[in-house]
Amino acid sequence: MTQIQTRNPATGKALETYELMSEEEVFGKIEAAQTAFLDWRTKSHEERAPYLRKIADILRQNAEKFSELMTREMGKLLKDGRTEVEICARIFEYTADNGPGELADQERTHGGGKKRGIVSFSPIGVIYSVQPWNFPVYQPVRVLAANLMVGNAVILKHASICTGSGLFLRDLCLEAGLPKGLFDVILVGHDLSDKVIEHKLIRAVTMTGSDGAGSHIGQTAARNLKKTVLELGSNDAYLVLEDADIDLAIKTCVQGRLYNNGETCVSAKRFIVTDAVYDRFVSGFVERMKAVKMGDPTDEDTGLGPVSSKEQFDTLVEQVGKSVDGGATLLCGGDPEPDREGFYYPATVLADCKPGTPAYDDELFGPVASIIRAKDDEDAMKIANDSRYGLGGGIFTRDEDKAIRLARDHFDTGMIRINSFGAADPNMPFGGVKNSGYGREHGGFGMKEFVNAKAIFLP
Repeated sequence: MTQIQTRNPATGKALETYELMSEEEVFGKIEAAQTAFLDWRTKSHEERAPYLRKIADILRQNAEKFSELMTREMGKLLKDGRTEVEICARIFEYTADNGPGELADQERTHGGGKKRGIVSFSPIGVIYSVQPWNFPVYQPVRVLAANLMVGNAVILKHASICTGSGLFLRDLCLEAGLPKGLFDVILVGHDLSDKVIEHKLIRAVTMTGSDGAGSHIGQTAARNLKKTVLELGSNDAYLVLEDADIDLAIKTCVQGRLYNNGETCVSAKRFIVTDAVYDRFVSGFVERMKAVKMGDPTDEDTGLGPVSSKEQFDTLVEQVGKSVDGGATLLCGGDPEPDREGFYYPATVLADCKPGTPAYDDELFGPVASIIRAKDDEDAMKIANDSRYGLGGGIFTRDEDKAIRLARDHFDTGMIRINSFGAADPNMPFGGVKNSGYGREHGGFGMKEFVNAKAIFLP
């Protein structure tokens, strides 16, 4: 493959064609990033902050244009695209406001407390960022904002289906006055991407994607002694306990499953419902899923757009088919129109999901909900943790103290929502455990993933 072609998933029609870059061109961009880094690292955190605020301003000025581009490239609802751009602007502003404090030198002592010590957080160089298509601007921005504040440079390899979004983000950063080379985009295949990881000027790698791809990238980086941060998706469990507000749970769980067309790493995916409230929850949940309007992602009243690509569509068809063959009961959906233009998969609910099937074990990246019956609250928690993943999750109960105890002491996952659903917040850490990866972004944590924490000992 020597070219990338983007395609509108709502129509199946081609959008743009891009030439893949040569090794020489890619390595030239890495070298330019290193040159830009050597100057950028000399600026103070306070001097870097205005650049981030300016990028936030430029993003807001181009929100409609960026939203339309994301909708064309990967099918995101236009209204969700606007929300995504605003979140990204807030991330840049949060980082500008909080970065100088988070990264300030820390006063310590040594020698039994009698001597002065200083801990400083210094930039390390060029960071390689490998990002997926489901949030074409947010995924790169959460890496970019933190590392620009630290003083690092960033090279982005975006998912091929949203190549235009990656290039547009770079252009907006340049328009905002960011020094050329400090953030750039490369268009490469997997083989050359591995060589980028191995390049001597690449100091660390961050990646969001599947656990299989994360394992490969993590191994490649480890062989070259490069630190990684990996966010690798999940099959997040949302628990509906015996004392839950069922109406709230139904409404929130439908929103959590269908947000971003169901293509979100922290989507609500497995719904573990206690026996006492099972029938009421399932009845209301299925009714709401059936009522969702699927259609043109540019229409304001559309609730579900197309999935991102034919590959993603075909994967869902296969996963749902295997789950039904393995004993799952299809309660609604699961019957995409064969002759419909574009890659539209209907809101689908599977019940009686069994271990050993995709609906129970894997991540279904699309508008498909897996319902699992639990005997009681304790059994629900056990089933939730019966997963190789551990990114997010949720608990519905009227007892907030109980929910906090379960979340803190028992839920084996990185993020837990109580009686609510949401994707990310700049002030809270984002990341997971087990096959969902390691490392954290946001909440100040992301700014310290790729730094040199220097210990300075004074006599």
